[in-house]
Amino acid sequence: MFNKTLHVLPVVLAVVASSNAGSGQLPEEVLDGLIKKTNNSVYLTQSPQNIMMLPDNPAWLVAEAGEALFKQARGPKNASLEQCDFGKGPGVLDGAHAELPRYFADTGKVMDLETRLLHCMKTLQGFTNDDAAIKQKHGSKSDIMKLQTYIASKSSGIPWNPPMQHPLEKAMRDAGEVMFYRRSGTMDFSCATCHTQTGKRIRASVLPSVYDAADMTKAISWPSQRTSHDEVRSSQHRVLECLWQMRYPNIKNGSDASIALISFWTDAARGEPAILPDLKR
Repeated sequence: MFNKTLHVLPVVLAVVASSNAGSGQLPEEVLDGLIKKTNNSVYLTQSPQNIMMLPDNPAWLVAEAGEALFKQARGPKNASLEQCDFGKGPGVLDGAHAELPRYFADTGKVMDLETRLLHCMKTLQGFTNDDAAIKQKHGSKSDIMKLQTYIASKSSGIPWNPPMQHPLEKAMRDAGEVMFYRRSGTMDFSCATCHTQTGKRIRASVLPSVYDAADMTKAISWPSQRTSHDEVRSSQHRVLECLWQMRYPNIKNGSDASIALISFWTDAARGEPAILPDLKR
């Protein structure tokens, strides 16, 4: 039975991928195009195994579950998320994640994918912070991760283009830049310590440079299946883990500080196509 499952799984994933892809390309097509464009970037090509596995990415199964949740009437208000506006109009998902974080007039805040999703789950569906659907934010089995993976998949192949027209959008991006270069914590590290040189490594891992948009689009393409975790992870989880590795205090999930960093990262990848969902080490 196990061997039969292994033979069938790639076919299942291929069907799921083709049904969930947005108006852009499949992730493996996007990555292949970037590799050719950059003449085999050492960052983009560092894991032949991950490149080989990308068409059979388990994150597509998480996205499929997210699509069902997105369309399902749930919560105290018995409503779906099909009226949620991620910046391009109620229910419009194609390219929406590629234009986040952005300012939303109904909240008066700059929001990323996760904070906007939580807002809609509360206002449209009636969930509260104590409900399991919202309380559990990390891991492939969480509702939040399933929904984010589905929504983000609709931006695969679409260039990152977070708006900077509103003063708060630019302020958030600029705050993220300050945080990126600021040295602090017990090890006196900054994000720039690791991410300002092309081809720099930590042990076997090549690190992305903030000055290389092609590096950055791969680096910020979350949600992504992390093979080392066997879980799909989000942008917010990546912020948390990066700062933990730098020996900083834990950052609050969905805080302005976390969104500021995500805003700066996304702006650094501007113009390059998103790889969603991605598969990373």
